[in-house]
Amino acid sequence: MDTVREFFKRDKFAEMAGIELLEVLPGSAKARMKIGPQHLNGVNIVHGGAIFTLADLVFAAASNSHGTVAVAINASISFIKASSGGTLFAHGREIACNPKLATYSIDVTNEAGEVIAVFQGMVYRKKDTLADVLST
Repeated sequence: MDTVREFFKRDKFAEMAGIELLEVLPGSAKARMKIGPQHLNGVNIVHGGAIFTLADLVFAAASNSHGTVAVAINASISFIKASSGGTLFAHGREIACNPKLATYSIDVTNEAGEVIAVFQGMVYRKKDTLADVLST
């Protein structure tokens, strides 16, 4: 898992958004994002793009956790409840994985454990390894 963590240190967009990767295990990942004023939209709730970015990083970490490069081919999100502060958490798990395609589900929750959004994504699993990418 050290290779996966090293790989995701390259994700500058997630870093800019203030997302912290907490855990990566085979087929799963967890992260958090402390909400600041930069995450809020015009109606003073967390911007959907910020929530999507949190879920997307967990999707990427979980799908790349096997050490093989996985790239998104489809992603969707349903926003369930608004949030205006605190910390949001994302937990992703593998639903199905075969040599070429894999599917993941990510729940985004607030500090009280309430579901804020549900994200589903599918990846194409390439032949390249994360170690190959890190060496370039």
